[in-house]
Amino acid sequence: MRPLTAGTRSAGSVVVVVLVDFKPEATWWGWSRLVMQRWPLRRISGLEFSKVLGSGFEGGFGLRPSRTRQGLFLGFESEASARDFVNASPLLTGYRAHARELCVVMLRVCSCRGSWSGASLEVTAELPADGPVVSLTRASIRPSRARQFWRMQPASELSLHSAPGVLMATGVGEAPLLRQATFTLWESVAAMNAYARSGAHQEAIQAAYGGGYFSESMFARFVPMQIKGTWQGRHYV
Repeated sequence: MRPLTAGTRSAGSVVVVVLVDFKPEATWWGWSRLVMQRWPLRRISGLEFSKVLGSGFEGGFGLRPSRTRQGLFLGFESEASARDFVNASPLLTGYRAHARELCVVMLRVCSCRGSWSGASLEVTAELPADGPVVSLTRASIRPSRARQFWRMQPASELSLHSAPGVLMATGVGEAPLLRQATFTLWESVAAMNAYARSGAHQEAIQAAYGGGYFSESMFARFVPMQIKGTWQGRHYV
């Protein structure tokens, strides 16, 4: 296990990501989760870090928000507590009852650079030599740089969706415009790295860091332990 940087609190070593697309008749229930879900999350055993996330239109990365798609990012202190949540949480049962699509992904952290709300993930696994890998990129965008950041978004999103080896790509965020994240599933580390070095994405990252676009950022990689459910029409078992 790699120790956390001094002064950085733990966001957990096992992560559960919940992606949900609510039924049209459950839209208001879903919107209420964005406001109220943080309090029920505090009662979950072993949960060290949590974020309730919105999504872009149709799960994308643009400025237009989705009315029905949301996500949860949950960092647990142990695999046992993460599995207890996935297998038996009434909170997750409620999401399933209101969803037309729902996908639950359990992950072990392979690498983490940066922080999210002052917390960082604990590394307890190695990047897989073969098989799938997950990437999370999130950032708090400085208001003075928001226009420049979003100007780069269309080309970067297009290159992501057409990248060889990408199995899932979803845009999520804590707040419109300024607190955004990208969650991607790749068939291999090689495919993920090839995209990271691609033109539009590499240009966007270099411009963002060179221009001081972010007040805080985190880049994390994970090995999937379990992927179950349906997302954007694709079934995972």
